[in-house]
Amino acid sequence: MSSIIYYLSYFLVGYTALTVSFYMLSLLVPMAAFVARLLAAYMALCLASAYGVFVSILMRLTTGHAQSAQNATGRFFAWVMELTTGVKFDVIDPKGHLETVRPAVFVGNHQTELDVLMLGAMFPKNCGITAKKSLKRIPFLGWFMALSGAVFIDRKNSKDARQAMAGAARQMQAQEQSVYMFPEGTRSYSREPMLLPFKKGAFHLAVQAQVPIVPCVVANYSHVLWVKGMDFKSGRIPVKGKIRVVLYVGSPALTL
Repeated sequence: MSSIIYYLSYFLVGYTALTVSFYMLSLLVPMAAFVARLLAAYMALCLASAYGVFVSILMRLTTGHAQSAQNATGRFFAWVMELTTGVKFDVIDPKGHLETVRPAVFVGNHQTELDVLMLGAMFPKNCGITAKKSLKRIPFLGWFMALSGAVFIDRKNSKDARQAMAGAARQMQAQEQSVYMFPEGTRSYSREPMLLPFKKGAFHLAVQAQVPIVPCVVANYSHVLWVKGMDFKSGRIPVKGKIRVVLYVGSPALTL
């Protein structure tokens, strides 16, 4: 055990030194800031995931509900990311949709991997996420997601996906739990504001569980992260909880 701690400490010190070195180099070579913030973001994600595993286990033992661990872990991740990268999502929710609508299917646009930080900043209490099944195998992150009640979906197996959605609907009704989904299904990586075609899963889930949909709109943040241009800067990004949408079974109409 002592040797493991020694090598882990050695790795963390080296990783931190490398990150700081790239930050210093960015004063002369601006593109080095992309690598520096990328390294800092991955370390922040690992730290938050490890923290999330601990919190999920603790909440399961004390309350029997681990979903709130995603809220606590997300806030921790948001704090670490602001400290190490200077990136922050500002949640604008004047009507309290993110705090008062329970349960609900929360949906939002999906731009880049940085949307994980957006979730950390706005994630409501007692809310889970859907994620592709392959993420379950990632150390710490996958463990945390599994322990905290994430719904894993095998996109290559439509039967498995339908069963997962049906299970999520039952869980939402039984535990009054919300779910956050990206209806585009993948990241757009667009420099200009745009949306990819929506997949139907989020809307089917809302109908099955008979809960409202709450859209969350994230401003285009290519001025902060532009992956294709290897540009990663500090900055503040607004995200807003919008109107509530209710889908009724058997009716094509939407009630706003």
